[in-house]
Amino acid sequence: MEKFNEQIVVVTGGTRGIGKAIAEAFLKAGAYVVGIYAENIKAAEKFGQENSHFSSRFELVQCDVSNETEVQQLFANLEMKFDCIDILVNNAGVRRDSVLALMASSDWDKVININLNGTFLMSKHAVLLMMKKKYGRIVNITSPVSHLGFIGQANYAASKAGQIGLTKTLAKETAKKKITVNCVSPGFIATDFIDDLSVEQVSSYKKMVPMRRFGTPQEIAESVLFLASHRAAYITGAVLEISGGL
Repeated sequence: MEKFNEQIVVVTGGTRGIGKAIAEAFLKAGAYVVGIYAENIKAAEKFGQENSHFSSRFELVQCDVSNETEVQQLFANLEMKFDCIDILVNNAGVRRDSVLALMASSDWDKVININLNGTFLMSKHAVLLMMKKKYGRIVNITSPVSHLGFIGQANYAASKAGQIGLTKTLAKETAKKKITVNCVSPGFIATDFIDDLSVEQVSSYKKMVPMRRFGTPQEIAESVLFLASHRAAYITGAVLEISGGL
């Protein structure tokens, strides 16, 4: 595994599920990690307790990634403390499932604001810092739903498809600055993000996956670390799908 010693890594949604696995993988690889969380203080406290042996190399910051004022303040603080950052992982995401005809406008807005607008705001301010040293890695966590489409997930699918379009465009805009922008697209991953699925849904979804199992957060984390490494210097604008063949 490549070491990330002295690199500053920001992970949104970084205290549980896939984000937690990504943050912990970077910590184990020597990075300084800034884990961003929105509302779940208990999850943040648990992350801190479980990773207390890395306490000198991580901090947890509460920030609503869909709120531009909060994001601006976050990056002002990061710039003051570190001058610039090396890696941003846009992992924060929510679901508010409903068939489109019955979907509340507030549920549409919530998903788009966090999943897509959050990626835009975090990436915008990260790029401005990364350009100071002409180096950076941005990894956006998207989903195969972006192109497969699942009943009841029009808002989620639209937000994830938007992330891919943003990624490919930003990759072209920043390539000359040695900043790469890529997506990791996890399929069904065993986290609390899918805890609301019924036993019947879980069984049905597993049958859809050729490998007949859900992935693990650690499997996603390993792919993120690769795209964030120097070994992936010639990869940008790519979407790495990790879905067991979905």
